[in-house]
Amino acid sequence: MTDSQAGAKASPFRIPHTLALMFIMMVVALVLTWILPAGEFETVVNESGREVVVPGTYATLEDAETLSPWSLFTAVPRAMAEAQGIIFFVLIIGGALRVIRETGAIDAFLGSVIERYSHNSVLLIFFGVFLFAAASATLGMAEEYIPFAGILIAVCVAMRMDTVAAIGIMVVGYGVGYGATIMNPFTLLIAQDVAELQPASGWAFRAAIFVPFLAVGVHHVWSYARKVQRDPAASLVHGIDEAQPPPQAEQLPMTRRRMAVLAATFGALALLVYGITMHGWYLVELGAIFIALSVVAGLITRMGIDRLATTFSNGAAELAGTAVLIGFARAIALLLEDGQVLHTIVNAMASPLVGLPAELSAVGMLGIQSVMNIFVSSGSGQAYLTMPLMAPIGDLVGVERQVSVLAYQFGDGFMNMIVPTNPVLMGILGLAGIPYARWFRFILPLIVKLLALGALAMVVAVWIGYN
Repeated sequence: MTDSQAGAKASPFRIPHTLALMFIMMVVALVLTWILPAGEFETVVNESGREVVVPGTYATLEDAETLSPWSLFTAVPRAMAEAQGIIFFVLIIGGALRVIRETGAIDAFLGSVIERYSHNSVLLIFFGVFLFAAASATLGMAEEYIPFAGILIAVCVAMRMDTVAAIGIMVVGYGVGYGATIMNPFTLLIAQDVAELQPASGWAFRAAIFVPFLAVGVHHVWSYARKVQRDPAASLVHGIDEAQPPPQAEQLPMTRRRMAVLAATFGALALLVYGITMHGWYLVELGAIFIALSVVAGLITRMGIDRLATTFSNGAAELAGTAVLIGFARAIALLLEDGQVLHTIVNAMASPLVGLPAELSAVGMLGIQSVMNIFVSSGSGQAYLTMPLMAPIGDLVGVERQVSVLAYQFGDGFMNMIVPTNPVLMGILGLAGIPYARWFRFILPLIVKLLALGALAMVVAVWIGYN
């Protein structure tokens, strides 16, 4: 009996689907509006034009409205209407990424890099982790990596490494890219939107801290891989038949057209950064860039108008579930706002942090976000769920909202590599045949190191007034 089979028999409990979990949390939110006292803080508009709560002004309300059970259902369409900007942006991103993937440019590029450095394990690990991290930190890629599992496993096993090392290259890159993200449209931009910050603002600090986080991730995978190369019996999947390499997938060639698509993609990202920093572009302009990129990629590869339209529609449809999750997550906060208990919860969560120095308060916020990711694995859904709480908590404890967003992205990204509620992680592990218990032993030390480094980065962000 394998570890995975034993775990399946020993643990009949299953985590509900994320959407079901969101609805359960909506029910909990509604019940909280009946139980908790209504209250609010006084708010002021600061020098940046942003409405912030005033510490020490929380007061209970005697004439608050009592929500009916019907509010549970009316909150969803209202929430989706309020979040329509980011919902449509997510759908556009999904369509654009599917078009780029259809050209084969990204697959050919990543595959060629893996093949080129397959003779040198150190370079393979470094460039592999770097490329996966860079794509996640900018384009928000995650599920798109799954097809590369077979290639990585075959190459790593040929170099006397194992399946865990191969998947480690992919998942550690993905986790570091999401945690130390630079401009991820699915997490960072949504969190900054909720926190009423300029999209992609503060990118220079995030780009700087991306390097040490990447170094820690690369070192962790390399240390394990070297140990396996020296002693194959040290492999965490030694003797597990399911974790042996599957047939290698076909490598796509890098053609001139695919190189042109890559150049257009990088050019679009550069234009996006320029427009945000120099002209204050927001979701409308950013969405327009990705629509234009889809058209350009289709023209370069002579995809044809019907195929382009179908591919874009299919890509948008793939993220329809994510869009719905955003609406349900926003509905949770909307119920708490309608019942006027959101500030009550903020006051309760912030109270243990208020008396602490701002540095310790920031680290405490990181802890809260890390725990929340266990229950809400969707990064965009978590942004809408927790940022309405984290942003005002930051106001109360003297922490800039940009630092609050930093706590969110660390907690979401790094914990994605270990929480069993993350469908991307579990899908990759299932494809590779790695039992979760074995993966947990591999990844836990890295999570501890990354969260410790994240806490240090939070302290530095407070010191420099990161905003």
